[in-house]
Amino acid sequence: MTDPIADMLTRIRNAQMRGKSTVMTPASKLRAWVLDVLADEGYIRGYEKTTGEDGHPAIEISLKYYDGIPVIRELKRVSKPGRRVYMGADDIPTVRQGLGVSIVSTSKGVMSDAAARSANVGGEVLCTVF
Repeated sequence: MTDPIADMLTRIRNAQMRGKSTVMTPASKLRAWVLDVLADEGYIRGYEKTTGEDGHPAIEISLKYYDGIPVIRELKRVSKPGRRVYMGADDIPTVRQGLGVSIVSTSKGVMSDAAARSANVGGEVLCTVF
């Protein structure tokens, strides 16, 4: 697999289209950090580290719905393996005029766009959520 973050985002999108309450994804530290930001911003209920059916470490993500409609309306990968997108603290764009969140991988860890701006650090824009 060349892009594990895109794989996780696609699994979340697919599970929400089917109305699933949870979805499994292989475990990694970067995926957990991205899920931490999604949970802090209120887009998912949370996640739990488990063991998959094949015996490898996995993460079970609890999805969040409001009146039967998924809380996450749009989930896009910005920086891809073929084209990395880096931005300074002042250049990080707002998503949907502040209603959405950009997830940024910085030297101080993975954080939301607002947290990166307040810490005055830039980095790789991993994805946007609305």
